[in-house]
Amino acid sequence: MAHIAIDARIINSTTGRYVERLLTYLQEVDLTNEYSVLVPTKDADYWKPANPNFTVRTINYDNYSFGEQLGFKRFLEKLSPDLVHFCMPQQPVLYKGKSVTTFHDLSLMNTYNSDKNWLVYHAKQQVGKFVFKKVLKDANHIIAVSEYTKSDVREFFPIDEKKISVIYESSDVSNIKPKRYSVPYKKYILYVGQQSDYKNIKRLGDAHQILLQKHPDLGLVLVGKKNAAAKINEAYFTDRSYKNIHFTDFVEDNQLSWLYTNAEAYVFPSLMEGFGLPGLEAMGYGTPVISSNATCLPEIYGKAAHYFNPYDTSSIASAIEKVLSDEDLRNQLTKAGYKQIKKYSWKKMAQQTHAIYAKVLNNK
Repeated sequence: MAHIAIDARIINSTTGRYVERLLTYLQEVDLTNEYSVLVPTKDADYWKPANPNFTVRTINYDNYSFGEQLGFKRFLEKLSPDLVHFCMPQQPVLYKGKSVTTFHDLSLMNTYNSDKNWLVYHAKQQVGKFVFKKVLKDANHIIAVSEYTKSDVREFFPIDEKKISVIYESSDVSNIKPKRYSVPYKKYILYVGQQSDYKNIKRLGDAHQILLQKHPDLGLVLVGKKNAAAKINEAYFTDRSYKNIHFTDFVEDNQLSWLYTNAEAYVFPSLMEGFGLPGLEAMGYGTPVISSNATCLPEIYGKAAHYFNPYDTSSIASAIEKVLSDEDLRNQLTKAGYKQIKKYSWKKMAQQTHAIYAKVLNNK
């Protein structure tokens, strides 16, 4: 029996779904090994194990901090697991134990968010560049969430292809009864997710205003916490007197189900993604998906999305208009979406990850 530690510090974040689903299905996949699940104190009750071999332990080390590099290293040395799975590349680079690291994307290296202090963000990028390269060099195995991410990682730092595996994520469709969310429009297109600059929300708003010429009652509903990034986008729209754009702030899962189900389409304008989970979620609700053709998205969505050039506002508007006006295309996208999501499985993800653990533990 091996002792495996899982760095789950991001469990209550935008990437936390990956960690939570990994833990949930590992409990079914592995009934032998002992697991220590490492979470911040504030998230001690966020995930409850059902398997007695899983123990939640609290740690408080911020990403890219001295505490992460020194305190977290000492903590792991004292814990002395046979293997650590770091669910993000942020980790103590001098830790010498066996490790597996998941890379979701390289957005830190390739983007800048205007809601952040430039000097602080630039410094974080430089630290990240050092940490990422060190991790890629020293980790026993790397997990990438898409072929695109694998290629991006290997371009950033050349590693042996045998050292990196692609393990796809999946999506969830809530079984809870949808609860109506009061949308101020009879028809609306939907976006769900972060609103950092690389998510390209400003161009989506620009395209929506073009669509109002033909669809004057069409709303654009933006779902997500109304943080600093969202407020920058809101100010951009307000300064230009844009109409029919609604920011929801945080919504409960039952309201999100309602919003997905009743949307005319889900639009994903992102300039960069590692996997693109929200589009798959939309497909699970039967919502037509209109997507950027950038980075991994055609790989993940296949023929189940209608694509556009995310740098071209007219291309975004034209793609949305095509789906809104073509009922046959809408039905085609819905059917293709249901088929596409069957290619992905959280349990399969956990099984493949568990196989990587076994490979590293057995020095294969």
